[in-house]
Amino acid sequence: MTTHTALQDLLSARHSCRAFRSDPVPRAVIQAILQDAGRVPSWCNAQPWHVHVTNGAETDAFRDVMLAAFDTAPSTCDYDPPTGYSGPRQDRRRTCGFQLYEAVGIGRGDKPGRVAQMRENYRFFGAPHVALITSAAELGTYGALDCGGFITAFCLSAQAQGIATVPQAALAFYANEVRDHFDIPESQNVLAAVSFGFADTDHPANNFRTNRAALDEFVTWNG
Repeated sequence: MTTHTALQDLLSARHSCRAFRSDPVPRAVIQAILQDAGRVPSWCNAQPWHVHVTNGAETDAFRDVMLAAFDTAPSTCDYDPPTGYSGPRQDRRRTCGFQLYEAVGIGRGDKPGRVAQMRENYRFFGAPHVALITSAAELGTYGALDCGGFITAFCLSAQAQGIATVPQAALAFYANEVRDHFDIPESQNVLAAVSFGFADTDHPANNFRTNRAALDEFVTWNG
């Protein structure tokens, strides 16, 4: 197997896991994932990410905070959320949602079921660990861009070691609660999280896969 083929296999196998087993990931494996993720390129090598990793009772405590925020708190964000989804982006978003709802048996008119499934984000889909990622506020959009590379590398390294992941922007919609829980300074913006652990392969939420656009949908050749 070539190095490129191995990378392609990782990219194809990785998916957003939406149901985890409770078994903890060994600390040495988590450290290896973080070290790999930290090798990604960043603007002027600024490496703007900071990561809060939870385990055991700390994951449970953070889970309680996030569930309470979803149930009762107004949304607060350090970064502006999307203003809308249109065209193919809207189509892909809808398709992904319908695939998930169909997999877990939620009908299109079942609004309580959809809310309950959305709430699973704040339960971390049962994951034993969360990597909460903040970015240096002074770097603005470019710091967030660099952290996106960190998140991608985190997920691929985890996949290579048999660990399932789900990147989550949802947690950043309650930035105030996240900031208070982890005592995050104002110099850091709450950006996203990756919940991770061993996949519950029997759960129906893990039994579908999203597709990817063909090259002619996102590439413009010049010359």
